[in-house]
Amino acid sequence: MLLARLAGPAVCSRVPPIHLHLAQQLSGPSALGLRTIIGRHTEPVSEHLTPEISLHLLTPRCPFWSQTAQLWPFRDPYWAIYWPGGQALSRYLLDNPVVTKAKKVLDLGSGCGASAIAAFKSGATHVLANDIDPIAAVSIGMNCELNKIPPLLVATESLIGKMDEKWDVILLGDMFYADELSADLHDWLTEYKRFHGSEILIGDPGRAQFTGYIAQNLLQKVIEYELPETTKKENYGLTSSTVWRFLS
Repeated sequence: MLLARLAGPAVCSRVPPIHLHLAQQLSGPSALGLRTIIGRHTEPVSEHLTPEISLHLLTPRCPFWSQTAQLWPFRDPYWAIYWPGGQALSRYLLDNPVVTKAKKVLDLGSGCGASAIAAFKSGATHVLANDIDPIAAVSIGMNCELNKIPPLLVATESLIGKMDEKWDVILLGDMFYADELSADLHDWLTEYKRFHGSEILIGDPGRAQFTGYIAQNLLQKVIEYELPETTKKENYGLTSSTVWRFLS
């Protein structure tokens, strides 16, 4: 079933990196077709840790919730799930707008775009949502519309390992879901923090890949949230999600 494939042990996306700002480049019939399909197979939802933010999500009320993955019109739609790490990050930003107010923010692995939207709502002056799945870029644009905010910029090439651009705040929600990716993130974040001194916040519900690859002395626990019942059921027994600060 599609849900089991998404909520179980995650696999890195195989979508090849393409141009920056794809959301702005997609126009005409292709974008319209994607928007139609996304709208048809998801529904607007606010039943999560951040009810202030509505999102187009795959839910038990959607036909493809219980269908086999082969029938889904896209490859793994990670952008159609509001993952628990992203929920914790977004809740924290909305409750503590000083974290991103007047800041330049990168939301890495943005997915549905919730943390990027939360940063914008909290006063960030520049927000870039980064997700290598081009369909996520379209979904993020739709979620911006749903929340009545201007469309956010979306980068669809991988920014992991890039050091040139300085971000005041980097957000990573549910990015530590595969061993190789976790190791790459650890190496990059360590170097990036040392070079730029940016605030790096990680949202994670306690996945083994996260606790196994990040040295505990590089983490500071910021806050832990109990997950809503719907999120607990969708994530096979996870009960809470934590925001961590990555230290130098």
